[in-house]
Amino acid sequence: MAIVIVVRKTTLHAANDDARDLAYWLSRPMAERIAAVEALRLPVVEALPLAQQRLQRVYRVTTLKRG
Repeated sequence: MAIVIVVRKTTLHAANDDARDLAYWLSRPMAERIAAVEALRLPVVEALPLAQQRLQRVYRVTTLKRG
């Protein structure tokens, strides 16, 4: 079995075809799209231990002085 070299030339604009990418992902089932996002998210979370910490909600209730 021989390895066949495949070369495809394209323009930079065609390689970054957002409309084609969007159409592809919208054609995929929701579960597959979520799995793809999760596959991209997990390495980042594992590489950055602090990324696992959640942002805390900070708020303060104040009274408005009328005057």
